[in-house]
Order: sequence, then C-alpha cells, then structure tokens
Amino acid sequence: MEKIEIRRVGYLDPDAQALVEATMADLRERYGDGDGTPVDPADFEPPRGAFLVAYLDGAPVASGAWRAHGTDGATAEVKRMFTAAHARGRGIARAVLAEVERTAHEHGRRRMVLETGSRQPEAIRLYQACGYRRIPDFGFYRDAPDVRSFGKDLT
Repeated sequence: MEKIEIRRVGYLDPDAQALVEATMADLRERYGDGDGTPVDPADFEPPRGAFLVAYLDGAPVASGAWRAHGTDGATAEVKRMFTAAHARGRGIARAVLAEVERTAHEHGRRRMVLETGSRQPEAIRLYQACGYRRIPDFGFYRDAPDVRSFGKDLT
C-alpha cells in the first residue's frame, strides 16, 4: 500500500524547490515559458500562507501552496499546484488541494482564488471537480488569452 504524507515546508526547502522547478519545466513545455508571477518566499509562511509537499512512500511527488490575496484578509490564492507525472491519477493532487484549503481556512481565509491556463485541462478538471467556478481573470496573467481564473468559497 502506498503511503501519502503531506507536510508543510518552507518555500526554499530543497523538496519544495525541486517541485517548483518541475512545475516550471511543465509550464515551459506547455506554454514556452514558466510562471512569471512575482513570488516572495515569505508569502508562504504562516499566517500569510503555506507551502505543502506530498510524499509518496517517502519521495516528494506533489506540491501546493496558498498565499494571502487582496487586502480583505479573507482571500487566499492557490499557487504551485503540481504532481509529478509518475504519481498522477492516484488522488494526490486532490489531497494536496484539500490540505491547501484546510490550512488556508485554519488561518481565517474564507475564499480561494487561482489562475491556471487553458493548456492545463487536467488542472481545470480537478478544480471544477473540487467546487471551483470561473471568476473574472485577475493577477499577473489577467490579460493573457490562455488564462483561466477560478474561485471557491470555503464555507
């Protein structure tokens, strides 16, 4: 039986950074470039955020994070959702997203928002299956033709 463990780590943790680089490589393959959204490692430190890594039988295979969004103190932005190709189809991304939402809610966030792209249909399917709905585009890529923004209330 495979054992999945999800841990909060710092953004600069070696496992986190390896998964961020894998995320960027995946985005470069899909779009020709990685994610240019400005990111500060401090964005992912409680109480303003968290970075999570999922381990499958002790090996890091997935990540997900949240950071404060806007000025209302109630909204969090999902960032760096990624699952290694060999670990996909096992429910790991769904488990990571649930933990992202749980930890954000634990820190007073009542709404989640995220940006993804049209060339990531598996991500879009995941978000929709988890209750996310289209919202007006926002953020760094709000004017990009491929951007798709989603939101979900955490109630």
